[in-house]
Amino acid sequence: MRKYRLLFVFLIGLTALSMARAPALQAAEMIMFDSEGCEWCELWLEQIGPIYPNTAEGRFAPLRRVDMHEDWPKDLEKVKAVLFSPTFVVMDKGREVGRILGYPGEDFFWPMLEEILKKVGFKQTQQTVTN
Repeated sequence: MRKYRLLFVFLIGLTALSMARAPALQAAEMIMFDSEGCEWCELWLEQIGPIYPNTAEGRFAPLRRVDMHEDWPKDLEKVKAVLFSPTFVVMDKGREVGRILGYPGEDFFWPMLEEILKKVGFKQTQQTVTN
């Protein structure tokens, strides 16, 4: 009986170790594909960039910036071509759920982003403060 208990404890420990080492997929993430010298990217970074991490949207889908002209990370290989900068791509569990081409200004950006995030379970609990 003692032998079986030791085997059981060993298997539980092995399972826990393998789960701890498995890479966790971010539930949702917003990728900003930008490029050097992009004026609209700079405008987004001035108007939205500083507050984005503190918003409900930013906590739900953290921002990751990727230069559209550089090699992309392996986890973005399935993202369709990006032709304009900035392009905002919302990813959920490794798949693209929606994108915003260009930066339409903050009055249009937030509602467009919210519509995409709703597809993956986002619920706006309070008004987004942009200033």
